[in-house]
Amino acid sequence: MNNIELKVSDIKQYLYCPRVVYFYYVLPVQAKSTFKMEYGKEQHIRWEELEKRRTYKKYKLSEGERIFNKFFVSDRLGLAGKLDLLIKTPEEYVPVEFKYTSGEVALSHRYQLVAYAMLVEDIYHLTIRRGFVYLIMPNKLEEIIFTQDARSQVKKVLEKIRNMIKNEIMPEANRFRSCCRDCEYLNFCGDVW
Repeated sequence: MNNIELKVSDIKQYLYCPRVVYFYYVLPVQAKSTFKMEYGKEQHIRWEELEKRRTYKKYKLSEGERIFNKFFVSDRLGLAGKLDLLIKTPEEYVPVEFKYTSGEVALSHRYQLVAYAMLVEDIYHLTIRRGFVYLIMPNKLEEIIFTQDARSQVKKVLEKIRNMIKNEIMPEANRFRSCCRDCEYLNFCGDVW
């Protein structure tokens, strides 16, 4: 068992900017939700309603059971999170994450999906070989194959996060300052502008 339980979303946040995770766990401050965050939540809900009526063809499946917003917890991994969509078939379980972004699928999105796969594997005692990241804004679906290397990288990121929290060390800010513009913690980073 890991002594600090993390959220799967911490992986995505840490890879985007480690200070987001730092401010959440080490120096808890009252962050204000941004317009982009709120709009993304609205689009997420809208997309979920549309998804309920769609076929499984885009997932390369002929059938399945959709389970939306299921919360998973693993004491062994020290990890918890709410997966956007899990498609269960007799042959496989397929995790799906929805993202509201105009860009491409980022490494942070991939690792977040891998972490969800690891959670589902731990709960159901099975192996998951693939999942999908669905980009809402461009209406694009990308299949992600789960490799052993990706799983190892996710474990390394989780260890870095736990060390940062345990040692209370403020990390460097995101080197791409344009990311800071939409950050809910912008007012707490005195060195980014």
